[in-house]
Amino acid sequence: MTYKKKIIFLVAIFFALFILTACNISNTKAGDYNPRTRTYYIAAEDVEWDYAPESKDLSEEKLEEKVWLTQTKYDKTRFIEYTDDTFAVKKEQPAWLGILGPIIRGVPGDTIKVVFLNQANKTYSIHPHGLLYTPENEGVVRDDVGGKDMAAPGERYTYTWQVTEDAAPSLNEGGSKVWLYHSHVDAVSDIYEGLMGPIIITSRASANEDGTPRDVDKEFVTLFLIFDESEEGMSDEEKEGHLKHAINGYIFDTLPGLEMKKGDKVRWHLLGLGTEVDLHTPHWHGETVSVRGQYTTDVVELLPASMISVDMVADNPGEWMYHCHVGDHITAGMSAMYTIAG
Repeated sequence: MTYKKKIIFLVAIFFALFILTACNISNTKAGDYNPRTRTYYIAAEDVEWDYAPESKDLSEEKLEEKVWLTQTKYDKTRFIEYTDDTFAVKKEQPAWLGILGPIIRGVPGDTIKVVFLNQANKTYSIHPHGLLYTPENEGVVRDDVGGKDMAAPGERYTYTWQVTEDAAPSLNEGGSKVWLYHSHVDAVSDIYEGLMGPIIITSRASANEDGTPRDVDKEFVTLFLIFDESEEGMSDEEKEGHLKHAINGYIFDTLPGLEMKKGDKVRWHLLGLGTEVDLHTPHWHGETVSVRGQYTTDVVELLPASMISVDMVADNPGEWMYHCHVGDHITAGMSAMYTIAG
């Protein structure tokens, strides 16, 4: 073998070993995660909800200007998480989740079980997006199941869902992505009553033991929805003040807890629900976000039942607006504030 051929042979062996090593490292990272069954204990409960607690806008002058603040408290129903099947001790959740139910987390290969207890006064269910389930675990009214996969007041039902690779983020989407769950007995009114929450799926390579992603410092979930609190018989003018243009159930900058530090990598999980009026354009002042690693923007489009996760590097300290950019939605209070400490 000539000297030149020896060099080519050695270079080829080097690259082959490099590729095999890289593959082994990648497989080891993904293989470090052992799939498991994650069990959640979630109840539906009737509550009173305030769309604008401690609002800075509740002065007499503002009340005259903003019909949406004339009444801010309504009877709602929420998904609330407990520590075990006794449903005696509630789990705390971040204040910024607002009216949303608890975050359900999973990793491909996991089984998710939800023990659902209906402590409200109507029949409800839990229907997931993005996960694999049988008809008996769909949480939807259908003749062949006969309503068995929902719970009447006082009843329980246990759902079993599988997390497949299809539910996981692709390589350019980051380490986690968002899906929805909601009650589906009456698909419209159940949502207006407040029965929805996020499912966050993390890739095997990025997952901590609790299912949270390792590739970000903070995660926030925000739902853009116009809650219709109007009653039958109201005129259009009367209805307007009862249409709550809310982010996580809060209006006029009263959503708490959207706080981060300069340098944090933040993943925002955005959700949309509702009807044809729910065309939303979340906009961040002061920052931009990366959408699926493909492009950068500061406005994202949401339709009803849209779900999208975007990444932000918090590099511009200050208190910034975060709102829907649809004109009349801004006027009606679909806005919040987020803070970057620096």
